[in-house]
Amino acid sequence: MVDLAVKIGALTLKNPVMPASGTFSEALARLFSFDHLGAVVTKTITAQLRGGNPTPRVAEAGQGLLNSIGIPSKGIPYFNDEILPAYAVTSTPLIVSVSAPSAELFAEIVSQLELPGIAGIEANISCPNIEEDGKAFAMRPKSTAAVVAKLRAATKLPLWVKLTPNTGDVGAVARAAEENGADALVVANTILAMSIDTETFMPRLGSIMGGYSGPAIKPIVLRMVYQCAKLVGIPIIGCGGIAGAEDAVEYMLAGASAVQVGTATFVQPEAMLDVIRGLAAFCARKGIHRVAALTGAVKDRGMEVDKLEAVP
Repeated sequence: MVDLAVKIGALTLKNPVMPASGTFSEALARLFSFDHLGAVVTKTITAQLRGGNPTPRVAEAGQGLLNSIGIPSKGIPYFNDEILPAYAVTSTPLIVSVSAPSAELFAEIVSQLELPGIAGIEANISCPNIEEDGKAFAMRPKSTAAVVAKLRAATKLPLWVKLTPNTGDVGAVARAAEENGADALVVANTILAMSIDTETFMPRLGSIMGGYSGPAIKPIVLRMVYQCAKLVGIPIIGCGGIAGAEDAVEYMLAGASAVQVGTATFVQPEAMLDVIRGLAAFCARKGIHRVAALTGAVKDRGMEVDKLEAVP
């Protein structure tokens, strides 16, 4: 029997599989029990009411999916009164994803979420920061440090920080988050991208650019998880292009303690259950008794590295 339990800071999850924020809804309880999942991550909520971005909001592109939803939100009171009770049907830890345009508003949101039924916070710091001319918090170590410090001071709940892949130094950003109180990192959000319809000459998204997700981004985000795992001591949750158990295994070998499944759920609503079953089968086949043993187990030592030499 394979032990699928993993630890993410103070939280123990029955298995390492959970949804990526924005790809999951309480309505999926009609299809399967949330008790099967390691954790449940909500859609991102904001303090202010948001209607979202102009349509079209979603477009297929190559081996992935473009989206520009715009984080529509009905605010915290609606979440507390209407959404939170819907998750009371499960004992699986509930992680609430939050977003805000400033560090102060981030702190204000999380201070209102220390409620029964909420196990932790996932801070989506990939959103535009009005204090930094619209650049995402997680683009820079300094702005990451500032917002995570504010968040840490505002809540005692476990704090997961979701990083953006749209930065030139994800390792420095990861360290800044850890040093200022993050309990875990989610690596990573979607990659900024765009697509143009060659028949109409128009962008396929109403907001022109959006986030790219799906199988095409997995090698990129896998590299980021590997880099971050070499630099921080807190758990990492891998997120990007996971469609099956082998994808999850790769992320764990690279250093992730758990994984989030996003785009695959749109194709197959029970994709996460397939990943969980596949992880158990993989470990059984390999004679691995605990799935947690996969974390950081990539055999990268002693590999040859090409030395660049100047050409005469």
